[in-house]
Amino acid sequence: MEIASNPNLLLMSLKSCGLVGEVLKWISTQTSLYFLDLSKNKLQGVFPQWFLEMRSLQVLILSDNEFIGSPPSALFSRIHDLGVLVLSKNNFSRELPKHMGDPLSLRILTLSENNFSSHVPRSLIDGPCLLLLDLSRNQFSGPFQVFYPEVYLDLAYMDFSYNNFLGQIPTTFLKETTFLALVGNKFSRGLPFNLTNMSKLKHLELQDNNLTGELPNFLSKISTLQVLNLRSNHFQGLIPKSIYNLSNLQILDVSNNYLTGEIPKEFRNLVEMIEPPNSPSLNLYIISIYFSTIRSSEEGKLSLELRDLIVNWKKSKQGFSIDKLNMYTLLDLSNNQLSGQIPASLGALEALKLLNICSNKLYSKIPTSFGDLENIETIGLSHNNLSGSIPLTLTKLQQLTILNVSNNELTGQIPYGGQLGTMILDPNYFINNSGLCGIQIRLPCPEDDGLPLPPPTKTQEP
Repeated sequence: MEIASNPNLLLMSLKSCGLVGEVLKWISTQTSLYFLDLSKNKLQGVFPQWFLEMRSLQVLILSDNEFIGSPPSALFSRIHDLGVLVLSKNNFSRELPKHMGDPLSLRILTLSENNFSSHVPRSLIDGPCLLLLDLSRNQFSGPFQVFYPEVYLDLAYMDFSYNNFLGQIPTTFLKETTFLALVGNKFSRGLPFNLTNMSKLKHLELQDNNLTGELPNFLSKISTLQVLNLRSNHFQGLIPKSIYNLSNLQILDVSNNYLTGEIPKEFRNLVEMIEPPNSPSLNLYIISIYFSTIRSSEEGKLSLELRDLIVNWKKSKQGFSIDKLNMYTLLDLSNNQLSGQIPASLGALEALKLLNICSNKLYSKIPTSFGDLENIETIGLSHNNLSGSIPLTLTKLQQLTILNVSNNELTGQIPYGGQLGTMILDPNYFINNSGLCGIQIRLPCPEDDGLPLPPPTKTQEP
């Protein structure tokens, strides 16, 4: 199929149309196009050079294809008005050209999930209008580029995750930044105080690095934070009590570190973990772009698929769509060296969907206040030194699907009723507590002698 040149054809979307092979050459004759979406096909070959002759292009989306090679060096100097360039999820590789022109109009650039390597060229990101920059899941390395406040006025979203950057966390991010992800690199040393300069920061992901030192008190100065993920680093020392100043925090994950001391009672003051949020947590998943052409001007909304937030959820790592984070509130302190009693004040965090404090050195009883966690779906308490009985109040939890208390020193009858009645499906959540009894683990309590047990059920691995 070919379409003759049509000066009135301004927008073209062939997304998910089953296109295979090289890009159809007849598209190059549509010289009036300012919006072109060829995503989610099986297009192959190198970046077509004839794209450079389509001088009216403002939006070019080639994601989810099989392109190879690298974008041409003259890209921005030939297509002056290019405002959106989406090349993610392809097979692009090699180094990016050092000089790609001046991206004066560029607002959105996503190169994620390719095989680009070496340094990020300065010319690629030197656009004063840049709003969103996603270079995640490549092989970029070398010195981290400096983002000068006098150059970038609107850069709000930056994702450099899963590359090979190393050294200290950069200190030159911008006041306008609302989303910053540096996950899965080789950053080391402590957190820099300059992070507090990002007065609008909502989402900070630094997990899976080699960061060290204590969690600094100055984190509480970033009062806009909604997501703070520091999982799988080498942090040590106490959890700062000043954490309660983060009144907007919905997700806190500091699991897999070397934190010590007690769980701060001040967690009860985390407001967004008490009342379920009613509005979306971030506003970066729909980005309004103003398209201006010779024939018309209109406000266009461009929907982008951004990287999911990966969390430990229900025994596995799962991705939560960033545009639905308002639905999830979680606190993960697992796999540290925390000690002392579990503060009853955690029961005040009624908006929590997940509470994970497994694999620590906690002792004493499970607080009866956990029965107030009315939205909770998962409670992880395994591999501690907890004693006493499982509170009857947990039978009130109508959304509970997982209660893992294995490998503790609990005693008495496992409560049976409400959602706890479904736990019979997985007795592994109660194993290695020598004093527990109940229908869930097919071990009758003394007062139940002579009562029949239910038939065996297929169990799951813990």
